[in-house]
Amino acid sequence: MGNEIMTKAELAEKTGIEPIELDLWTKAKILKPVGFAEDKSAFYAVQDVDRVSHIRKLRELGYGLEEIQKIIKKYGWPQAAGGDKKPAKKDKLLTVGLLAEKAGVSSRTIKHWEEVGILDPDLRSEGGFRLYDETYVFLCQLIRDLQLFGYSLEEIKSVSDSVRDFLSVEKDLASFSREAAGRKLDDLLAAVESLNKKMRQLREGIDRWEDLLKKKKKEIVGLKSKNAKRPAAVSEESHA
Repeated sequence: MGNEIMTKAELAEKTGIEPIELDLWTKAKILKPVGFAEDKSAFYAVQDVDRVSHIRKLRELGYGLEEIQKIIKKYGWPQAAGGDKKPAKKDKLLTVGLLAEKAGVSSRTIKHWEEVGILDPDLRSEGGFRLYDETYVFLCQLIRDLQLFGYSLEEIKSVSDSVRDFLSVEKDLASFSREAAGRKLDDLLAAVESLNKKMRQLREGIDRWEDLLKKKKKEIVGLKSKNAKRPAAVSEESHA
């Protein structure tokens, strides 16, 4: 995770193309954003800098947008522009604020988890803008639960790393060799078993506390009733 992205403003600054022109190219489906934030603003891959340059050259040669679209569809992008793997396109990406809202934590908490290495943005821009896949909502909720369970920072980071490893393998198994994928999956199974063991211990502890609190609640209610039946204390003023 942690792929580089650019906002439309950053892409415009790097290429010298006006944002309104980039909008036209995007609308014509010549440029394809890697994703959108909740406010529907588009984000682009770093490879789009070279692609914008290629489109500009074609425009300077007099080609219209429909013609450029046909040229790219037929011949593809120049190798220099398309040699690197483009981040997987995502239907919806979350900003720090929306992720925090959906996960039930504060934005400051999300940023703290980033600083200590528990979270790593799914995509980030040079300007520091960070976006997350919706799977991070579950991950943030899991981290919050582990904190409530008394897990140490190191233990939480280990669990978070395991979850992210699983998501990487699940999304693109073919990018791992059979041996590497096998090792990761074995490690993940071991992590799951370790968590199951701790969950059983926590569940047993919760059951003990529920029984204890239920018993003590009855005792407290009984004492409260007994106390209510006691005669009221006579104040010093009544003796005056």
